[in-house]
Amino acid sequence: MKTVLIYSSTHHGNTKKLMDAIARENEIEIINAEEIREKDLSGFDLIGFASGIFYSKFAEAVLSFARVNLPANKDVFLIATAGNPREANFNAIAKIVEEKNCKECGRFQCKGFDTFGPFKIVGGIQKGHPDEKEIQEAVEFYKKLTDSYKSENGQAD
Repeated sequence: MKTVLIYSSTHHGNTKKLMDAIARENEIEIINAEEIREKDLSGFDLIGFASGIFYSKFAEAVLSFARVNLPANKDVFLIATAGNPREANFNAIAKIVEEKNCKECGRFQCKGFDTFGPFKIVGGIQKGHPDEKEIQEAVEFYKKLTDSYKSENGQAD
């Protein structure tokens, strides 16, 4: 099984902490959407998008990358870090996934240290997040997701 994870982590490295932990324990290609704008994803079985949340949506670099590069009919998963974790944070990326007729296989979201806009005045919110527990939960989310994918598609380790 070939997996790629496209991410953006610009302010405090919240999302990168999750990406690094997942990559340490798994064979996965990681792409920073802030640095790479185009990539042929057709050879990947499972495609992930991960981002900090800005104004209740994924970073524009990730959304743009998905619009341009996500092939139709792929299996996709989503990961987010947010000062205010809510399901609505996935709406913009989920719409792109749906428009590409892709199957969404799972979502993970946790708190992330946030000093954007008015939060800067008070020193930020969600200090210390993602913490070690949340980072491990992200790794476990990915493991369960890939185990399920392999089982559904008749693939062995």
